[in-house]
Amino acid sequence: MHSIVKFWKQIFIILAAVILCSGCKNAFLPGIGYNPWEIIQLPTKAKLFDIGFTGNLDHGWIVGGDSTLLETTNGGNTWQPKSIDIEERVRLTSVSFNGKEGWILGQPSLLLHTDDEGESWTQIPLSSKLPGAPNTIIALGQNSAEMTTDVGAIYRTADGGQHWRAQVEDAVGVVRNISRSPDGKYIAVSAKGNFYSSWEPGQRAWTPHNRQDSRRLENMGFSDDGRLWLLARGGQLRFSDPENPEEWGEAITPEYATSWGLLDLAYRTPDEIWVSGGSGNLLRSVDGGQTWEKDLDVENVPENFYKIVFINQDKGFILGQRGTVLKYNGSAVSEAA
Repeated sequence: MHSIVKFWKQIFIILAAVILCSGCKNAFLPGIGYNPWEIIQLPTKAKLFDIGFTGNLDHGWIVGGDSTLLETTNGGNTWQPKSIDIEERVRLTSVSFNGKEGWILGQPSLLLHTDDEGESWTQIPLSSKLPGAPNTIIALGQNSAEMTTDVGAIYRTADGGQHWRAQVEDAVGVVRNISRSPDGKYIAVSAKGNFYSSWEPGQRAWTPHNRQDSRRLENMGFSDDGRLWLLARGGQLRFSDPENPEEWGEAITPEYATSWGLLDLAYRTPDEIWVSGGSGNLLRSVDGGQTWEKDLDVENVPENFYKIVFINQDKGFILGQRGTVLKYNGSAVSEAA
C-alpha cells in the first residue's frame, strides 16, 4: 500500500511540474537553427582562463591552469603548447596585448612581459607586499598596463612593469570576479556573491552595493550601451538602467525549464548577446535581451563554458574546462546558408 501511495505521489509531482512549466514563458528555448561555433581540439586538459590576440589577429595566446600557455598563428584554428622558463607550476589567469606588446599574469605571483608578440617573454618581479594574488591585467599602450588582484587592489604601470602605482587605497575583499570597462571603470563581485562593488578612475576607494534580491551573484560586467549586466544563481539575468546604474530592470530568466548556472555574458554586436553556462549551455539574444534562443548543437559538449570573448564581430571564442574551446564561425555559416 505504501509503495502505491508513493508511486502516485511521484506521478502527481511530475504532472504538476509539467502543468507549471506549460504556462512559463521560455520554458524550453527554441534552437538557433544553425551552429555558429566550432569545437577546437587543444593539446591540454587544463582549465582555460583567458585569451588575447596581438595586433595581428591571426596571432593569439591562451592561458590556463597548470602553466598552460598556447599559441595560434592562424586565427585560432589550431593551437600549439609553449613553455615558459619558470621553476614552479603556476595558474596563468590573464593575458592581454596592445599591438606587439603583451602581458601574462599568474598565481601565486608571476608577471611576464613581451614586446615582440610573445617570441620572447621577460619575467618581472612582483612585490611580496602585493595585497592578494595577481588576477587580471590589461595592456593599455606602450609600457603601460593595469593589474588587479583577487582582493580588488588595482595598480598601473607606465614603465614596462618596473614600478606600479596603486589606484585604490584599500582592497575590496576577496572577489569572485572583476571586470573592466573600456573607459577604465571596474565592477567586482564578492567571493560569496552577496554584494558587489564599483570603482571609477579618480576615486580612492570602492563603492559597495547590495544585490537586488536573495539570489547570489555569479558574474557582472559592462554592456556595449553603457549599462551594467549581472548573472545570478538559478539562471537569472538583469540589466541596469542606462541613465542610472543604481537602478536595475526586471529579472530575466531566459530558460525557466533548466537550472544550469549562467557564468558569462558577452556582446557580439550592440544587439546580439551571448550567455554561457554549465553543462554546455549557450544562449543567444539578437534583440538586446528581450527574447532568447539556444544553441542546441553544443549541449553535447560535457563542459562548463566559463568565458566568452569577442575580439571583433567576426572573431570570438568561448573557453571552458578541460581544454575546451569554441571558435565563432557565424558569419561564414550564415553566408553559406
